[in-house]
Amino acid sequence: MGVDMHALADDLVSETRALEGLLDPLTEAEWESATPAEGWSIRDQVSHLAYFDEAATLSAVDPDAFRHAAEAELADIDAFTARVAAEHRDRTGEEQLACFRDVRARMIDVMATLDPSLRVPWYGSEMSAASSLTARIMETWAHGQDVADALATTRAPTPTLQHVAFLGVRAFANSYRTRGLPVPDTEVRVVLHGPAGETWSWGPDTASNRVEGPAFDFCLVVTQRRHVDDTALRCTGDIAIEWMTIAQAFAGPPGIGRRPGQFAGNS
Repeated sequence: MGVDMHALADDLVSETRALEGLLDPLTEAEWESATPAEGWSIRDQVSHLAYFDEAATLSAVDPDAFRHAAEAELADIDAFTARVAAEHRDRTGEEQLACFRDVRARMIDVMATLDPSLRVPWYGSEMSAASSLTARIMETWAHGQDVADALATTRAPTPTLQHVAFLGVRAFANSYRTRGLPVPDTEVRVVLHGPAGETWSWGPDTASNRVEGPAFDFCLVVTQRRHVDDTALRCTGDIAIEWMTIAQAFAGPPGIGRRPGQFAGNS
């Protein structure tokens, strides 16, 4: 069965609404709250999402223009993301939220109509339009977790976690390549428990290396929002254990992740 871009777009809308539920009540002072990403406030998390929504739209409608812009941005990715945050700090929280809503709506309108197999450029790679839209779901969920952590609140797991988990599994090889490490030829079985008690699984059932546990915890680890030691995941086998210490579902250079115990008891 082919990928339904409208269904993916609906899932992104659902995840967007969940994030907006955290943002709508914020006072201006709360928009300045520090998040787990060092030096980033809640406002910076939202401006980051808005910027890359615009980038995803440009990638789809004008690939050459995107490639030209990305070439300069990739020269120093850390400086680039810091600049994105700095350039939007003169906005009020209300202004930043309005901007995010506008660019998110336009991106969804554009991407929902694309052929899911269309190849679009991204930072250092190329992907299908379906993967690009799925990545926006993952990014929204991950940065939404940063907002939730800044506010010391918890979020209920939702069905959209399956998209995040899928990208986390699919990024197994890239988690190694982005660190300059050889990719193991060992297969890993991943078995996760979804929010409604369903089971999501990937990899051969006969694999001796396994990662098992709550889907929510797996998604926290592969988006580097929690250290694996602070989750209920059960890792069996050297490769599975190693992977969970370096896993990242997102593109770009290696993330710094979270320290063990940084959020113990706050997931």
